[in-house]
Amino acid sequence: MGISDMIALLSGIALFLFGMGLMGDGLKKVAGSRLELILYRLSNTPLKGVLLGTGVTAVIQSSCATSVMVVGFVNAGMMKLKQAIGVILGAILGTSITGWVISLSYIEGGSGIGQLLSTSTLTGLAAVIGILLRTFSKKATKQHVGDILMGFAVLMFGMSTMSGAVSGLGEQAWFVGTLQSLSNPLLGILVGAAFTALLQSASAAVGIVQALSVTGAMRFDAALPLLMGIAIGAAFPVLLSALGAKADGKRTALVYLVSEVISVLICAALFYLADTIFRFSFTQTVMNPFSLAFVNTVLRLAMVLLLLPFTDVLEALVKLLVPEKQDEAPLALRLEERFLTHPSLAIEQSRLTINDMAECAKEALGEALALLVRYTETTFTRVEQLESDADRYEDALGSYLVKLTGREMSDQQNEDVSKFLHTLTDLERISDHALNIAQSAKELNEKQLQFSDDAQRELSVVCRAVREVVRLTVQAFTENDLTLAVQVEPLEELIDQLVDKVKRHHIDRLQKGQCTIQQGFVLNDLLTSLERVGDHCSNVAVDMIELAEDDFATHEYMSRLKDKKSPEFLEALDTYRARFSL
Repeated sequence: MGISDMIALLSGIALFLFGMGLMGDGLKKVAGSRLELILYRLSNTPLKGVLLGTGVTAVIQSSCATSVMVVGFVNAGMMKLKQAIGVILGAILGTSITGWVISLSYIEGGSGIGQLLSTSTLTGLAAVIGILLRTFSKKATKQHVGDILMGFAVLMFGMSTMSGAVSGLGEQAWFVGTLQSLSNPLLGILVGAAFTALLQSASAAVGIVQALSVTGAMRFDAALPLLMGIAIGAAFPVLLSALGAKADGKRTALVYLVSEVISVLICAALFYLADTIFRFSFTQTVMNPFSLAFVNTVLRLAMVLLLLPFTDVLEALVKLLVPEKQDEAPLALRLEERFLTHPSLAIEQSRLTINDMAECAKEALGEALALLVRYTETTFTRVEQLESDADRYEDALGSYLVKLTGREMSDQQNEDVSKFLHTLTDLERISDHALNIAQSAKELNEKQLQFSDDAQRELSVVCRAVREVVRLTVQAFTENDLTLAVQVEPLEELIDQLVDKVKRHHIDRLQKGQCTIQQGFVLNDLLTSLERVGDHCSNVAVDMIELAEDDFATHEYMSRLKDKKSPEFLEALDTYRARFSL
């Protein structure tokens, strides 16, 4: 093998890996956003998990990507460890599909249909169609399909280049001797595992083995250990993805390695024991790309069938290997960095997290208002904790969503991210004002101040209106209910009017000597905080409406809303006045 052949081999490997990556990325962008959510929601039994894991991996052409996704699910609390085991077993089987795709590059040309299905014809057609879609199509989906076809063409060309570079090795004694040495099961498994760990891809390792098989020097007894080792080596990228994960995330990644090692050991023990007894003649069979793809699929199917009845045992084993840390509390935040490459999942988790934040803000306000009726240090501490939680939510969500904006997303996904970013600050500010209200209640308690009966009654009305506007806003936001959102602004307008009226009444009582200036300071602080809460609720509702679809007549509604004279607005305002009257 000369220097030119070596360079051709390396360039073929480079083209093959690049083409596989390009094709895989395109497949993920075209189908991944749907498959991710399906995988998340429907893997509730081991068998269903295996089927889904196989299907998703076959589509996105990467068992590592599927497994890393599942590690993220478990680490974020979206999926149980037992569910993940089934999906990972499916990924082990699904990755064998790539071997069959690669085999297409070895279809020989001839005449008629054979010529149409030859490698050169398939590669040329895929390249031409792919570049046309990539260059002239304006739709992102078609451009991604172009990426898939271009990746396929590059992969095919890389395989052809590799095959051409190694075609003469079958006549080299050293090469034949090297392959024969791999018939030693232990050596073959170790070489396959190390080679795959280096490449970070089982599909790529199988593809290169298929390229080597065209030399005619690779027999079944050397190919089988290599394929077994490749199965084990595929676990290393998944293990790396779990660095920094919680205990269950690490256990999920370890499931891949443990499953591969145990199933390979069992398959190897059974096969070589049977071979010792029956002396299988097919072990001397010379392999080709198609027979390698077949053996790889059968091997992985056998591995999965062996382990599927023992998912409980696998779960117990990885729990034993990775014990729970005593100080490891479950995180409320579901914002997995692993999901940033899958926008649909990242947005879904952001939605759930910001909904939690909204409920946190609502609870903070409710607890703060309760302090005005009956003050306790326990409740005050609870409000402080909720306000701190809201700050943590804002920091984490803000950083996460900013990272997400740099990803390619659909119009709906961009709209969701925009809505979340607009809403974050307002929800956090509601919790801030809840803490201000709690501090005012604490001041009243410590200074033994008490409002007059009239002031207490009027403040109670304002508090009920503010509690209602927060409830309405949070429900509208978490349920994405625009019919509720449009009811927020009239109530916010009433709260402004109520606050102004209470302030005027306080001045009258102050002049009559019924209230003191010291009471007035606290009352003014309370009214300011309550009014601000209403303002932030209005901001959330208006943002929802402005980002709504055009068929909601958003622009018409907003223009009528601004002058606050539309029949709908005035009717809602009158309804609230009757309900919250001083």
